[in-house]
Amino acid sequence: MAERRERDTGTVGLTLGKFAPFHKGHQLLVETALAETDRVIVIIYDCPETISIPLPVRAGWIRRLYPDVEVLEAWDGPTETGYTPEIMRMQEQYVLKLLDGRKVTHFYSSERYGEHMSEALGAVDRRVDPARIAVPVSGTAVRRAPYEHRSFLDPIVYRDLVVKAVFLGAPSTGKTTVAQAMAERLGTVWMPEYGREYWERHHVDRRLAPEQMVEIAEGHLEREEALTAEARDVLFVDTNAITTYMFALDYHGFALPRLRELAERAASRYDLVFLCADDIPYDDTPDRSGDVHRRKFQKQIRADLLIRHIPFVTLEGSLEKRMERVEAAVRQYAKYGGLGDLAVPNRDHS
Repeated sequence: MAERRERDTGTVGLTLGKFAPFHKGHQLLVETALAETDRVIVIIYDCPETISIPLPVRAGWIRRLYPDVEVLEAWDGPTETGYTPEIMRMQEQYVLKLLDGRKVTHFYSSERYGEHMSEALGAVDRRVDPARIAVPVSGTAVRRAPYEHRSFLDPIVYRDLVVKAVFLGAPSTGKTTVAQAMAERLGTVWMPEYGREYWERHHVDRRLAPEQMVEIAEGHLEREEALTAEARDVLFVDTNAITTYMFALDYHGFALPRLRELAERAASRYDLVFLCADDIPYDDTPDRSGDVHRRKFQKQIRADLLIRHIPFVTLEGSLEKRMERVEAAVRQYAKYGGLGDLAVPNRDHS
């Protein structure tokens, strides 16, 4: 009871919406409420008819950006919108029920519903930038063209709008070539294999220590995160921590716990996974171990993907054929919607 009484004291700001996606106009609402009240509550609605990004992801943006804000997930909120007496009453009753008796002193919005909702709450009607002068953007505009409006999105939000496509495979299977070519074709950026650069600078007798394998995986991930902010719709990535993990097993017979952790995280990090086949001529370079080893390593990578239950698309043949396969998958793929007909779990989508 004492905790409840403490929570009920002071000024309390409330704002609500779909936040599809959460842009800087929404941030202005929250930050104004934080500056003017003692506590802030944000109600976020489920809205699959508006945006495919799940409610927990959108709620997670707010929680990460504003840890002191209480976020209430409205899974069963009314879907009707408008200003008829019936719709307004339905919205008001739902919000009051969700608040469960908590007193709100200030209601923050930039829309005309602020009037009737504030009255129902017995709160101050606080409108913030209703003319969209301070932040000239809308959720509709961002949904239509995220890349063009990325300046209105925090990087935490924008990276969840970008499709991450990774190319895996043994050395000399064309990963770098197709990643770079696809980035050029689709007008986006690509992430080169950091391990190759690291190996050239740090290897001793063509070997790296177990700790250095961890440094490769962490360095690759750091660069990948930075590049995501520059990607247009899709980021193409040459290898990931799973490949580094496989190299560690091959070199040393084991992988350090941190590298195993990064490999496990990589299993769910990428939206599209392409396995580049070893059906192209072997290109021998100082950092590679021969064609026989390539064939063995290729089998191990494929087996690891199957064991981890990671769906993947195999790329074979010429560069153009591979690019056509990648582009078809990218065009068909819907973020948070899957591969459609291609999405057969635990199978090689050749």
